[in-house]
Amino acid sequence: MKEIFEFPQNIILEDDLVLLRPLQESDVENLLEISLNEPETWQYSLVRANGKENLAHYIQLALKAKENKTEFPFIVFDKKSGKYAGSTRFYDIQLPFKTLQLGYTWYGKDFRGTGLNKHCKFLLLQFAFETLGMERVEFRADNNNQRSIAAMKSIGCKVEGVLRNHMPTLGSDVRRDSIILSILRSEWFDEVKDNLKAKL
Repeated sequence: MKEIFEFPQNIILEDDLVLLRPLQESDVENLLEISLNEPETWQYSLVRANGKENLAHYIQLALKAKENKTEFPFIVFDKKSGKYAGSTRFYDIQLPFKTLQLGYTWYGKDFRGTGLNKHCKFLLLQFAFETLGMERVEFRADNNNQRSIAAMKSIGCKVEGVLRNHMPTLGSDVRRDSIILSILRSEWFDEVKDNLKAKL
């Protein structure tokens, strides 16, 4: 199956509150404060970015995946405070199948519950469905991560099921159950877009 087009490499998405631009190696400095002071941010992450070394490694892995055209990582800038808030990305990008996943999302504690995430998700979903022509955007989370699951449901994601004993958790013998949620192209245009826009 032939790819319809190349994934654009210098995407900038923004509205009045937020700007998302491609993550760069130099962004270690922009995210260092959160990395050093808020280790709980990565409680449910499979790759942690706590501490300068881990953050640099996290960014290098993301950029390598971007090079391989399987992921596209962003840094998130909060226009209201004039500060960098965190990171998010498209991953498992399957252009021939018109699907991708949206995740690896984390924000510093000052940016949680501020509406920033909804603005980010609106811009990313709009880009995925309306520019890239995706048919499905998938989300996954640790089934214990109630905050993340509630955030996904609040933007219009539908729960599809749980992958039991799906993968190991970092630094532990315990395996996690992963919840899978998604938004389909028809749902975006029928209801999700308008509902999410009304919450911004």
